[in-house]
Order: sequence, then structure tokens, then C-alpha cells
Amino acid sequence: LVRGASKGQGLGNQFLGRLREVDAIAHILRCFEDDNVVHVESSVDPIRDIETVETELMLADLESLERRAVASQKRARGGDKEARAQLAIIEPVLAGLQDGVPARRAALSPEQQADLKALQLLTAKPVLYIANVDEAAAATGNELSRRVSDYAATQGAEAVVISAAIEAELAVLGDLAERREFLAALGLSETGLDQVIRAGYSLLDLITFLTAGPKEARAWTIPRGTKAPQAARVIHSDFEKGFIRAETIAYADFLACGGEQGAKDSGKMRLEGAEYVVQDGDVMHFRFNV
Repeated sequence: LVRGASKGQGLGNQFLGRLREVDAIAHILRCFEDDNVVHVESSVDPIRDIETVETELMLADLESLERRAVASQKRARGGDKEARAQLAIIEPVLAGLQDGVPARRAALSPEQQADLKALQLLTAKPVLYIANVDEAAAATGNELSRRVSDYAATQGAEAVVISAAIEAELAVLGDLAERREFLAALGLSETGLDQVIRAGYSLLDLITFLTAGPKEARAWTIPRGTKAPQAARVIHSDFEKGFIRAETIAYADFLACGGEQGAKDSGKMRLEGAEYVVQDGDVMHFRFNV
């Protein structure tokens, strides 16, 4: 994304159009010096890069919201209650954007926050800042990545530190033991990709439950707070329609007991009903009848 994207510069319109379809935005920020790698601004400054992108997103939102405001004002004057409710959201968000405040930080009620999603504003989307450092700084970060972390804190957002160079090297190591040895030598306990995945799940308030059968084990993604029948639907709609119960084992118990049979023998398997809220890492077997 370059300066002027909101006015169609570069791949502006196409890029912004795709961004409207996503649930969150991850800023991958250069936090390393290397004369062999060109930067579009000819210098390394991750905060400037964040602000460049945020400015373009806010300008695009301003243009969109100003049009909506005019249309809603006309309808509201005609007595349209829905338009009045929409204006109660549009006006404070618009004022904030004009002051350089992204829509996600607007002072809205929980109900208004939910309605805000319908406006498809780019700056209403949650953000994650990914500081890309060189190999030497992967374990501890550096001054540039610390600036990113400090900035993220002011925005109520999360920042993670990764090294794309290390991730590229890991990608060609097929053996798990080799990968672990490589990470350990660098003072790392997990890959940058794993960090990004966990941060992304947290940002979007998602969790994972597992199913384990004789042929395969599989992970399923659901929103946090999902009840058992709705979780079952992710596998197949019939599972929700005919839901009876869910045989459930906590992930830690599944590992400690050596699998499903061991968990059963140890009394760690629970029978959960329709009101059970699925927990992250639950190993589940759904009983249903249709």
C-alpha cells in the first residue's frame, strides 16, 4: 500500500476492495537494516509505515462515510428511524476519523459496535502488528520492534516479533527434529508463524476443538463462546440437528492419559449437553440422531 492509495494510486482501489472483505488486518513491518533490501521510502521507520497505511485507510473510510452520512441525513429528516439510528453511529465515527482516530476506537455502545460492522469500514477492523526483524534479533527483538510494541500498546493492539528470514529457512527443513534444533540454536521455542496464528486467533476471538478417530485427527475453528451443538455443525449440519451429547476430553487430559481410551479409563471423559460452551483444545466426539 502506497501513499495515495485511497485516491487510486498504485493498486489502491483493488487493494482496498480486498481489505474490505477481511476480518482483521496484519501490518507486516520492516524492523531491520539491510542495504540490499530496498524500502519504498528509502529509510526504515516502522511507525511511519504504520501511519502511512492508517492514513490511507482513514481517507478511504472518510470518503465512504461522508456519502453514507448525506444519504442517512436525508432519510432521517423524512422520519426514517433506521436512518436516525445509523446516524448515531456514523456521526461520532466520522468526527473521529476527521481527527485521525480510526473507527475501531470510536466511543460506541456494544450494540453500536456490532452495527458498525455493517458499514465495512477499513479502520473498524482489528489490527495486529508483526515486526519483521533480522535473525540476530529474533529472540529478543530490537529497538525498532520495541517501538512497534510501544505503538501497539497505545492502540490497544498486540504486536509480535518474527524473522521472515528464519521462517524461510524453516520452510525447507522437512524434519521436525531438525526444525526444533534449529530454533533452539537461535534461542527460540516456537516459529514466528505459530506466534502469528495464536495472535490472530486471539484477535478474532477464535478457539479450536479437536476430533480424533482411527484414521485421522482434525482441528476445527469456532468463535469463542460457541455451544456444543453449534460447534458440531461446523463438521456437518446433521450433527447439530440431531445433537444428543458430546463426549468431551480436555486436551491436557487427552495427552496425559495417552489418548481417548486412557482418558476414559481415568474418568476424564465428560458427557456434555446442548448448553455446554466448548473450551479451547477440547477433544470431542458428537453423538447425534437424525
